[in-house]
Formats: sequence, C-alpha cells, structure tokens
Amino acid sequence: QVQLVESGGGLVQAGGSLRLSCAASGSIFSINSMAWYRQAPGKQRELVALITSGGSTNYADSVKGRFTISRDNAKNTVYLQMNSLKPEDTAVYYCHVWVVTPTLRDYWGQGTRVTVSS
Repeated sequence: QVQLVESGGGLVQAGGSLRLSCAASGSIFSINSMAWYRQAPGKQRELVALITSGGSTNYADSVKGRFTISRDNAKNTVYLQMNSLKPEDTAVYYCHVWVVTPTLRDYWGQGTRVTVSS
C-alpha cells in the first residue's frame, strides 16, 4: 500500500506564492510520473503540471510561467511552486503518482485547498 500526504495549501492574496508538497510512502519500488491536478467548485478536475521520472515537465497553459513542478526522488516527494497566484487558481489541489510496487498503479492524494483572494 502507498500513502500520499499533501501539505502547503492555504489562503493567499492575489500575486502571492505558495508551495505545495506531496510525499509518498509505503511499499514503493519506484515512481514514474508525478503530477498535480486541481478541481475548482463546479468544475472538472484538470491537470496542472506533470513531471516524468526523467524530469521532463508539462504544464497547463493557464499556469505556464507562474507554476513550477519539481521532484525529489530520494524523498519520493513532488512539489508545486505557485507564483503570481490569481483568484482563478482557487481550487483543491491533488497530487497523483504512478508507482511501481512492483506492479504499476496510480494513487491520489487527499487534496489540499488553495484559496486566492482578490
């Protein structure tokens, strides 16, 4: 079994910054891709950013240039640095990982709320 623990959400004013963390623990052989999704009230969950095991990244157009995804493989942790936050970034943010245990399956974090006030 694998557990994901997220942290770093909160309330911030527009233009501010937050850093989200998601640490994976448990029976982990290796971790493939790691990603952050978000779900705003009344909207579908959407991909925010993804990072592969090789370090390649992909971002939603709405966050390019403002958010940075990174990972620490030694700590099985993925981060999301969010700068220049906007009210439209308000959502619950979820981490998502593909883990080899040794079978390959995916896991979701419990979500952390980010609220950006105008």
